Amino acid sequence: MMLPGRALSIRQPWAWAILHAGKDIENRSWDMRNKNRLWENRGRIAIHASQGMARDEYIHAKKFMRSLGIECPHPLDVALQRGGIVGSVEIVDAVRESDSPWFVGTLGLVLRDARSCEFIPVNGLLGFFDWSERRRGSEPVPVFKWMQEWENPS
Repeated sequence: MMLPGRALSIRQPWAWAILHAGKDIENRSWDMRNKNRLWENRGRIAIHASQGMARDEYIHAKKFMRSLGIECPHPLDVALQRGGIVGSVEIVDAVRESDSPWFVGTLGLVLRDARSCEFIPVNGLLGFFDWSERRRGSEPVPVFKWMQEWENPS
């Protein structure tokens, strides 16, 4: 699969949810005058799974997904790889309101046709960025202590 050169970093497990759980909105709180002209971005982009994944964020995402009947992978599952390109998706709109259960922000990028790919380690950036020109990641992504000690809280 040919991947687009433009990417957006998304924290796990949200990147996984776009590719595997039908997440059709990417929520952002960006000021629409900034961040790479968000309102004008349309078309296929690469999904970059950022390196960070805080325990509280993971728990929130897991509970949110469970409320939708979706089981989120374990924090150390290979499905939640971090620090690289994990797939692509088409951005078809940017909205302030949506009936999608995934919409919880002040601004949502409407997504469709998500496709996963073989993991490509790449260092990311905030906002949209050209990943083909970025330094390929070579350092291992940190495994945080909370991930190693994970016990599934309800």
